[in-house]
Amino acid sequence: MSRVLVTGAASGLGAALAAAFRARGDEVLATDRVVADGIDLVLDITSDADWAAAKTAVEERWGGLDVLVNNAGVAGGGRIELCSMDDWRWITEINLFGVVRGVQTFTPMLKARGSGHIVNVASLAGLVHPAGMGSYNAVKAAVVAFTETCGHELAGFGIKASAVCPSYFRTNLIDSMQGTDEAVGKVIGNLVATSKVSADDIASAVPGGDGGR
Repeated sequence: MSRVLVTGAASGLGAALAAAFRARGDEVLATDRVVADGIDLVLDITSDADWAAAKTAVEERWGGLDVLVNNAGVAGGGRIELCSMDDWRWITEINLFGVVRGVQTFTPMLKARGSGHIVNVASLAGLVHPAGMGSYNAVKAAVVAFTETCGHELAGFGIKASAVCPSYFRTNLIDSMQGTDEAVGKVIGNLVATSKVSADDIASAVPGGDGGR
């Protein structure tokens, strides 16, 4: 049994991940920036104060953590000239810096324990970079690179790091999409809506439970 914190767990892949870990017999602290059914703790991943509060909550509830799942994120993109710098800052703050904040918050706790697993949800877009999604591709590629760095840096402390890179699957992530390039948004929305893969399918393949494997 593992003690697991999942971000962005109010819906979509986050909710599926929380359910999958519980089904494996793990204890889960489900977090999200909104108050919703099934959410144990409000956590805005762009807030240093919220991450500090999450660490305190974990210490008080369990005394430690086995698995950190940085799942929360948003959709965005647009062709080069149509994706504003504000859109770039917005998606970077959430999709990249949100992950970095989570890892920095809990790394000392995992090091002290001498084991653990960091699971960062990236995307196939972090490995394969289609047109019209420059900002999304860039931040997801950064998440992959950061996760690989964590794996090398923390291996000596018994800590694993995994990047999850799913392709399009049915989720409400598209609801968060921001940008003025409506043509790209329509294409992405159609790819998500017509996918044969569900959030539950992705969650079932994510590592991390059973003692932080």
